[in-house]
Amino acid sequence: MTLHTAARLCLAVLLLVLPVYRDTALVRGDADFLDVRTGLDRDRSGKGGDPKDKYFHESTFHPHYDGRFAAAQIGQEERLPHLTALMQTFLATMADIGAETWIMHGTLLGWWWNQKILPWDSDLDVQVSETTIAFLANYYNMTEYHFRLPGTENGRTYLMEVNPHYTIRGVDDTLNVIDARWIDTETGLFIDISTVRPNYTARAEGVLGALMCKDKHKYLEEDIFPLRDSFFEGIHVKIPFEYTALLEEEYGKKSLTLTTFEQ
Repeated sequence: MTLHTAARLCLAVLLLVLPVYRDTALVRGDADFLDVRTGLDRDRSGKGGDPKDKYFHESTFHPHYDGRFAAAQIGQEERLPHLTALMQTFLATMADIGAETWIMHGTLLGWWWNQKILPWDSDLDVQVSETTIAFLANYYNMTEYHFRLPGTENGRTYLMEVNPHYTIRGVDDTLNVIDARWIDTETGLFIDISTVRPNYTARAEGVLGALMCKDKHKYLEEDIFPLRDSFFEGIHVKIPFEYTALLEEEYGKKSLTLTTFEQ
């Protein structure tokens, strides 16, 4: 496939998933069940049993679902198309508003193998810079996007929700390592959005370009930047510059060659 043909295919997918409308007045920050509920009879998030300082509350039945929007897990065959749409709509939205993001962790591993989500995955991971998370918090927090997607009669609605604890930079805030989420309000599936920040402690010790996330992952600027352009699930995506080294460090060298899935 030529680059020109790939670009045209990417544009076609982008046009399919651009939002039909965006509404910034429907929900508030830290929205509870009554603010966001759809057709569910009760809240199945873990809010009641979580520490009071924790912002995002995963469901009581599975950690990769938002219990405000889901009552149960969905099967793998049904889940994968929802995750694909989740990623496509997120990437299209971020491109539309000019917010830089890149895939990481297991999502990047899926890209390595076939530029698709790994079939057994139930969550997705992306990263952003401090500038981008502040931009999302200031202008797009609690924004709902409705998409008219192929194969859906009424389309789907996605929610951009930013954790107000994103301003706390330290790794001691272990309850709030996820800075934002892109949430499918039909299934409760979501994308975890983490912020990559300058690691001032390491820099003071002489480590040039040291970076960190609140989940204790550490990088160098040259590991991530400049970002590379590629495709993922048929749409344009950014990936970290030293993707091979990052994947080998996180998952081991065999993860890039072993064709049998091992938990």
